[in-house]
Amino acid sequence: MKSIQTETYPIHFNSNSYTALNTHLKQTNYSLIFILVDENTHNLCLTKFLQQVETTCTIEIIEIESGEEHKTIETCVGVWNVLSELGADRKSLIINLGGGVVTDLGGFVASTFKRGINYINVPTSLLAMVDASVGGKTGVDLGHLKNQIGVINSGEMVLIDTSFLETLPENQMRSGLAEMLKHGLIYSRDYWNKFTTTETLNYDDLIYESVIIKNSIVTQDPLEENLRKTLNYGHTLGHAIESYFLSHPEKEALLHGEAVAIGMILANYISTELTGLSKVENDEIKTVIKTIFGEVTVLPSDYDAIIELLKYDKKNEHGNINFVLLEDMGKTKINCLVSNDVIVKAFEYYKA
Repeated sequence: MKSIQTETYPIHFNSNSYTALNTHLKQTNYSLIFILVDENTHNLCLTKFLQQVETTCTIEIIEIESGEEHKTIETCVGVWNVLSELGADRKSLIINLGGGVVTDLGGFVASTFKRGINYINVPTSLLAMVDASVGGKTGVDLGHLKNQIGVINSGEMVLIDTSFLETLPENQMRSGLAEMLKHGLIYSRDYWNKFTTTETLNYDDLIYESVIIKNSIVTQDPLEENLRKTLNYGHTLGHAIESYFLSHPEKEALLHGEAVAIGMILANYISTELTGLSKVENDEIKTVIKTIFGEVTVLPSDYDAIIELLKYDKKNEHGNINFVLLEDMGKTKINCLVSNDVIVKAFEYYKA
């Protein structure tokens, strides 16, 4: 796969990744290299990655705990302290080897340590490859509220080695599919059809196309003022659902993609009510998503608390909760206001 050049950094794939990394390390006089991992990527990915790295620079490993519940400022403080104790300076490099939690948090740590040091993302989950790989968004959660703290700051490069997907359990692969399905809904009916017309998915090709789609959108609107908001399709309610389930011990925590899958079904229904999405197409999309993800139990007693969490969505402006909706597949409308009554109807449609 040919490398993709974004506005500020390149994205390399498979064997090209390590060629590009080693060339970069030879050309850049880093004082120290830190590799940020969680316990999963430490055990399953680190050895393979290190076997490909060619450098005489000292490499230190920093491990954090896996899971969205550890994507916090407290974890950042721990990493900042380790960096200081190990002598990191402004000429050090952080390589984030992991899924979205590691790449989001690691990018934020690098962007703020000593007012910013270089970092490289090596996404190892399907979700991170198609989502966190593009756009330079970094950050952490504030309590159970998703992505409230962060900056947009790109790394030196992104390295996508699809062989790391072999380490993922089935639910993590499904989680990544949600973001890819979203790209089809907001951008390309042809891309969506590739998930519905073939029994065997070619992940290399689909990942590559997803990265191209996201990069096209981000390039046109790097600071998320207009078009880039469309990438939040399904995320307004999806993030609220994810936060709600994460903060209630009696609920089984949802992966990001699992929550976004629910959010997309809800947004599709709302789109039939407010922006003219065909009800036939809406039903077809719901069938595809539910076939992949199944159904999560969301009780009527949960609705008000989930709706209350919408006020923390990062797209909100001037006190308004702004939704991204569909007029048709590949045609979006941003900054849509939705009444609570319609949201409740969407939940009932999801369960129907």
